Amino acid sequence: MKKLLRLLATPLFAAALVLTAFSGPARADVPESDAELAVEWQAAWDTYRFYDSAPPPLPGSGRSRDKARISIEIDAPVEHVFAAYSDINHHIGMHSFLKRVVTHDDRSQAGTRTIDFTAIEEIPYQGTIVTSKTHAQQRIDQAGLRYETDTWSLPGVVTHQKILFKERDNGKTEVIEHLTFDADTSLIDFVVTNGVASHEQTQAALKQAIESGEL
Repeated sequence: MKKLLRLLATPLFAAALVLTAFSGPARADVPESDAELAVEWQAAWDTYRFYDSAPPPLPGSGRSRDKARISIEIDAPVEHVFAAYSDINHHIGMHSFLKRVVTHDDRSQAGTRTIDFTAIEEIPYQGTIVTSKTHAQQRIDQAGLRYETDTWSLPGVVTHQKILFKERDNGKTEVIEHLTFDADTSLIDFVVTNGVASHEQTQAALKQAIESGEL
């Protein structure tokens, strides 16, 4: 079980996308309905308050926080990179296990587009498929060329992501991701290492897709 929890601890953003009240692992051939996922998303939002990145976990709470920064340069105009990169549906197929994104709400106010969604991953584990769900909210600032994503997934892993898009003099775009991870202290090193690796994998895949014209 500990090995499985460590496997499920890897955040989706992939990824970003990254990832989930959460019902526990389920066989991939018994999918939950979108309505059931929406109820789980709301329960996670209300219970775990994963949108709240401050204050950090208290000393002695058994939880820890760590941060990382990664970046990549993409040979394409900033507006195009931002539009392609910020669309979570474009991350499907770019991340090893991400299979589906279920959008629960999509709304805009005062220049910010807010999307509530659940990302579904299918992870091979000991001859079967385990379904992992990451509940998330993405807030896109179109004018500012940036977005933020907050996620929750088993076993109590919370991520806060700030992704910035910078136009460079050579016509390329630098994508900068600021990542904050909250998790049980016993898992925090694993979560950070694998979370960063997952985001780097997604970054590289999106770079290739954008530069090749696929996106």
